Amino acid sequence: MLKGNYLLYIIIYLVIINVITFVVYGIDKWKAKKAKWRIRESTLLGLATVGGSIGALLAMKILRHKTLHSQFKYGVPL
Repeated sequence: MLKGNYLLYIIIYLVIINVITFVVYGIDKWKAKKAKWRIRESTLLGLATVGGSIGALLAMKILRHKTLHSQFKYGVPL
């Protein structure tokens, strides 16, 4: 039973971190279009590193954001 709870917590964490990552990438894309102060690339990559890589990849594909930067193009999928 304890293992099941851990698995549930991990799934919930991954869903939340991926939604947050997608939203943050979207905010950064919006800021880029409006020529506003941007979110640091280290923050964006950090979110992908702590479990938000699916959200980052979806944002890159759907929002077409950070697709030309090699750090993101190759680093996020790894």
